[in-house]
Amino acid sequence: MARAERRAQAKKEIGVVTSTRRMKTITVRVERRVKHPKYGKYVRRRMTLQAHDEHGTARDGDRVEIAFTRPLSRTKRWRLVRVVRSASASAAAVPEEPAGDGLEEG
Repeated sequence: MARAERRAQAKKEIGVVTSTRRMKTITVRVERRVKHPKYGKYVRRRMTLQAHDEHGTARDGDRVEIAFTRPLSRTKRWRLVRVVRSASASAAAVPEEPAGDGLEEG
């Protein structure tokens, strides 16, 4: 009896790269908002995850998508799926303000 078995989809997260100092490893900060059980205010919860970057494509400040995988080392359980938005592209989109103290003579 041949039966097609399906693997469950790997859990994916989107976060910001905070460090690329190690070879083939990036540090990603994943942020989520949860409602406080008693007060109802939304608070930010952060996780810092180590992810495998085989080709070294991610840079500091990039928004990346990572997926859960088998243990790759003592701390790495995630791998880089894709770079969602490059930090250099988002920095170019923000207009630079003129230099000065804001007090114009005129």
